[in-house]
Amino acid sequence: MTERKIREELTKYAAKSVAKGLVVGPGGNISARSGEFMYLSPSGFALEDIEPHQWVPVHIPTGEIGDTDFRPSSEVLMHLFCYRANPLLQAIVHTHPAYCIALTLVDDELPMLFPDQAALVGDVAFIPYVVPTTDKLAHLVAEKADRYSSMLLKNHGLVTTGKNLREAYYRTEVMEESAKIYMIAKSVGEPRRLTEEEYKEIQGLESEAYRVQLLQNMKE
Repeated sequence: MTERKIREELTKYAAKSVAKGLVVGPGGNISARSGEFMYLSPSGFALEDIEPHQWVPVHIPTGEIGDTDFRPSSEVLMHLFCYRANPLLQAIVHTHPAYCIALTLVDDELPMLFPDQAALVGDVAFIPYVVPTTDKLAHLVAEKADRYSSMLLKNHGLVTTGKNLREAYYRTEVMEESAKIYMIAKSVGEPRRLTEEEYKEIQGLESEAYRVQLLQNMKE
């Protein structure tokens, strides 16, 4: 994908994140990789206000910032460390969804509840609270990024990854819906969880595999 196309896609999914209420104000940050560079949201901007030319290029191996008038997001280390830890990652979406954050305040797990969650999200990692923007947080998230595509940061937010921006973004939506369903169900009783057998059965369905493949491969 060309640099221009990446910048346009970042702008699109940044706006969608705000429109869906997954982040408010200047919170959250997203990035996409192209070769040895990632393009990251600029510091101090609300996601819906970022124009295509304002995404900040950062050289992944060295951390050097490309030619730009803008500073990268204060979570630049988290994005850099994740890309370095998992070369397969092509996009990272970090948001502050209300139900996801609420869940981290009262629980340490997100059970497998319904088919979309099993097919598109899978197992979820929980990261203990660490002061945001620090290298300690960046290391903790990167340590999980090679095994998990969705990570809940306790008292903070959500990080999702993908083989493209579309996949990472829709994992964010499904994660927030999963947390919402779990919180609502738990408020009135003990939620019925999918068994391990049911979970694996969904992941093994040809139709679900096709849908995930389509999400990863279809043109943006």
